[in-house]
Amino acid sequence: MSDLGNSRVVVSNQEGLNEHLDEVVLKHLKTDFKKPYRAHTQAAFDQLAEQIKSDPRPLIFDSCCGVGESTAIIARKHPDSLVVGLDKSGHRLAKTPLELPSNAILLQVDLNDFWRLAVAAGWQLSHHYLLYPNPWPKSKHLQRRWHGSAVFPYILQLGGQLELRSNWQTYVDEFARALELAGYPTQVEQYQSAEAMTPFERKYWASGQKCWRLGLTLTPNPA
Repeated sequence: MSDLGNSRVVVSNQEGLNEHLDEVVLKHLKTDFKKPYRAHTQAAFDQLAEQIKSDPRPLIFDSCCGVGESTAIIARKHPDSLVVGLDKSGHRLAKTPLELPSNAILLQVDLNDFWRLAVAAGWQLSHHYLLYPNPWPKSKHLQRRWHGSAVFPYILQLGGQLELRSNWQTYVDEFARALELAGYPTQVEQYQSAEAMTPFERKYWASGQKCWRLGLTLTPNPA
């Protein structure tokens, strides 16, 4: 919707944490994800891998970056890092409203593949942003949420300072529970600041919606 003051709230047939959350997360933590890589994601990964061979800068992922506004903001905040905005939609990436800083790039990829490729290559992130991912609010779609998907363990293995935000508290609460099951206890908090990082965040705040976040450092050996 174009009106900043009329963004839709998340509606779900699920109350509280999904009843299958623990079962699904624990299963994924114990099994490997062996789905074949998509060709376009492999090509994008190879392109980036070639670039960072000679680039010693810390690596930051802005996953589900949409039009890349957050990528530009993060790149300005971390001028000595390489910031990679990742999204599955070429249409959204083509709508980037800003000229990206020189330390930022955007790539069209399937994150289910890209994160696994990065882990296989031994990459470690300094920061990882997941800002307003698709909530998939229907109860039956738990495994389409990142914390309920088979790729969740690879988010953990990428390491770094993780920042997740959503306008659906249940999503963040579930992600926090998934982290706890993996040995990373963390806290969920309500969040708002002077500057919105994404167009969605700006719409949510303008329409009076509450937003929620969690942040923690993913260390190699969790408690």
